[in-house]
Amino acid sequence: MPVNIDRQRLQQVSQLELFAREVVEGFIVGMHKSPFHGFSVEFAEHRQYNRGDSTRHIDWKLYGRTDKLYLKKYEEETNLRARIVIDTSSSMYYPEKDALPGGGMNKLEFSVYSAAALIELLRKQRDAVGLSFFDQELWKHTETKTSMAHHRYLYDELESLIQSDVEQTGRTTAAVESLHHIAEDTHRRSLVFIFSDMMDSEPERQESVFDALQHLRHNKHEVVLFHVNHKSTEMDFDFENRPYRFIDPESGEELRIQPNEVREAYRESAESYYAELAQRCGQYRIDFVPSDITEGFNGVLTQYLIKRRILTR
Repeated sequence: MPVNIDRQRLQQVSQLELFAREVVEGFIVGMHKSPFHGFSVEFAEHRQYNRGDSTRHIDWKLYGRTDKLYLKKYEEETNLRARIVIDTSSSMYYPEKDALPGGGMNKLEFSVYSAAALIELLRKQRDAVGLSFFDQELWKHTETKTSMAHHRYLYDELESLIQSDVEQTGRTTAAVESLHHIAEDTHRRSLVFIFSDMMDSEPERQESVFDALQHLRHNKHEVVLFHVNHKSTEMDFDFENRPYRFIDPESGEELRIQPNEVREAYRESAESYYAELAQRCGQYRIDFVPSDITEGFNGVLTQYLIKRRILTR
């Protein structure tokens, strides 16, 4: 029997959307195989309908395919509003493409693919989602919706972000102003995911960054801050023992050093800064999640399910 293929619909599905579906399905399968239960995803598990069970959670689509009655075991009724915020400043383009092994991602690409996977999981939960991008200013701030057309629009925006030919250097980070704007312009009691390396171009504004994060909490938002980093080089300073020329992609400042001469001091400084950031986030009840771009996306998706489970109890 010939199969009719809706070519127009097939063309509408972007490579990023297909990737997101694959990541999410793999994540869910892995979750089901683990002994850790209790995460609610409306398609997560089914059990056969027994006489006397409520018909409220019958999966009628599955019935149409199998002619058998099954219940959705972990269906959630409560919908959330979520906003995904991505730092697009020049430091997020690290590591440079020619320095990456085959298949590696820079910090911006990791954030984009993580966001795509989150959108897919949010879609399956029927949660509304919006996107925000910032560098020197908040230059993208979409509406928060649940429709398929809106999801396709978000995927298009994400793909444009990583395919753009825009100059990748000289774009500084203005997290303070952007986060204040997002705090005020996002529906109250939203779940806000932030992907950033938290490398403000002006380190002396660190206290202002904390104030902006606190503003999000003051407006009743639940906040998850994914600290996006390339751990081996940015945190551990794991470079070969030879001269290097380091260039700040935001300011253009250059520094020639021998890594082993500064490694210990660098590590202490980096650990001190991010320990304080994690501590302050804890004080404001913001989830601070270190996210090594070489470690995959499961940590990001798990964090969403944890937060959703807490918020929909």
